[in-house]
Amino acid sequence: MHTDPDTSTVAPSRLWAAGGFLLILLPTVVLMTWLDIGRQKDQSIQLLLEKGAALIRSFEAGTRTGMAHMASGVFRLQRLLAETAQQEDIVYLLVTDDQGRIVAHNDPDRVGARHGEELDLAAVAAGGAEAWRMVDTTNGRRVFEVYRKFMPGIATGPLPPGRHSGPMRHGPQMMRRWLEQNWPHVEPPSAERLVIFVGLDTSAVEAVRAANTRHAAGMAVILLVAAAAGFAGLVRLQGYRVTRTSLRRIRAFSDRLVESLPVGLVALDPDGVVAAVNPAACDLLKQTAPHLVGQSAARALPTPLAALADRLGPQQARLEAELSCPTEDGRDLPLVVNAAWIADAEGADAGKILLLKDLSEVRALEAAVKRSERLAAIGSLAGGVAHEIRNPLSSLKGFATYFKQRSPGRPEDQKIATIMIGEVDRLDRVVGQLLELSRPVTVSPKPLPVRSVIEGAVAVVRPRAVEAGVQLEVNLPDDGAPVPMDPERMHQVLLNLLINAIEAMRGGGKLQVSAKTVENGIEIRVADTGRGIAAEDLGHVFDPYFTTKSTGTGLGLAIVHNIIEAHGGTVAIDSRPGGGTTVRLRLPFSPAGSDDDSHA
Repeated sequence: MHTDPDTSTVAPSRLWAAGGFLLILLPTVVLMTWLDIGRQKDQSIQLLLEKGAALIRSFEAGTRTGMAHMASGVFRLQRLLAETAQQEDIVYLLVTDDQGRIVAHNDPDRVGARHGEELDLAAVAAGGAEAWRMVDTTNGRRVFEVYRKFMPGIATGPLPPGRHSGPMRHGPQMMRRWLEQNWPHVEPPSAERLVIFVGLDTSAVEAVRAANTRHAAGMAVILLVAAAAGFAGLVRLQGYRVTRTSLRRIRAFSDRLVESLPVGLVALDPDGVVAAVNPAACDLLKQTAPHLVGQSAARALPTPLAALADRLGPQQARLEAELSCPTEDGRDLPLVVNAAWIADAEGADAGKILLLKDLSEVRALEAAVKRSERLAAIGSLAGGVAHEIRNPLSSLKGFATYFKQRSPGRPEDQKIATIMIGEVDRLDRVVGQLLELSRPVTVSPKPLPVRSVIEGAVAVVRPRAVEAGVQLEVNLPDDGAPVPMDPERMHQVLLNLLINAIEAMRGGGKLQVSAKTVENGIEIRVADTGRGIAAEDLGHVFDPYFTTKSTGTGLGLAIVHNIIEAHGGTVAIDSRPGGGTTVRLRLPFSPAGSDDDSHA
């Protein structure tokens, strides 16, 4: 009969081990979860504060513009407040004096009431930096309020030579007149004692933050439950053979758990040598596990990551930082790193662990949000300006045509009139592009083979490429699933990209056009060997009127972005000075806005 005399001592030791491990794991998980939630909260506050500050600066700019045009009519601050506050995420927009009296509000009925009396408004009116607070409205709504001194007459950027901002151009009399026009029912306050408040709706941000908090708490619970389940299995097992089997299973589970983690994991031993990495870390660092494991951190890891690991120790056991790490393929990868120093039961160094999370998508989303906000503001303004310009352009072209017909015997006058007509036509094309940018892009997609669409655009630019000494290479699939696209719009996109690439290679070069099937869609690449794009300009290439060419309008790539976005696709640009530029267009197999529920 088999006996196990050590069972009575093994079980309590396992219980103590389980309890000790949980006592170490629980504070670690709680701390990391708390730090993650705190960081998300700080990011939300910073995002709302920056948005509020941008709205205040935009409103002050509109105020200065109104003051600059007072000579042609009365400028009303109340009207500008009401129009600015129509955005759905703005709860209110108001201006008070340093006693808390509301002198302007997007709700005219609130003018004369009180707001912000609990603040030191005199100190706020004397300063210039934005501040924030959370406010509960009478209907129980939580509002993120941004406030600071209202500076309608102070420009925040450089002005053209000979121009002055607000009161500097109009003088004290114009400033007093402006104040009287904007506060006809109350005693006009001094422009030096005004405070502006912007109330922003926090429901969307709070919902995202609550979801992230639930996700972080859920992950912490899952880790704790997994650890408790593993140790509970150890406690139940008896005997050496059963214990060994249980340990083998737990080790396999841990390996699978580490391999399945959606974040990168790098473990270092006490000597600073890479002991283990998971597939997510290899993908992020563009390295293979055999190349990393067994190498010192200084040699195997990017310099910023190795430097962060060196800072860990008994005095600084945990660190969290955002780093930009160079990878093997030449990119700078933005990462958020959670690092911890691990001690054994005796307090000796047992190694270090680094958790890596890719921030590329977050940065891309932030850039997309900012770009969308800029495009929305510019598009709204552009539509009105373009309509106002087109009418006088038609008159100018008519007069130029008339004078050309009236002077058949004067070649010099004929030449001047012809130049005038050509310049008016060029301006009309620019205005047309401006109107196209300001309106939502409409597309009529129909399934088309990508090869035929690309070949049509290439045939148009081939003579120009030959003339410029550019070698044109086309690599297209023989067949493939048709892609829903608007043929005229896509022809416009491809022509724009191909012409830009040819113009970037003044001394000749190679232009490659290719297409390949990717997940759920097709990717079209236009790559040149031209002069490339500077790093500081790369983030602005889709901004309207941004161009590095002396003859460019700066609207081409903005229109390209809008057309591809209307197709439900994406545009990405990779470039570096002297290394050429590659533009990648991704189009889905299902048209934008469809459910793709049938392919019959």
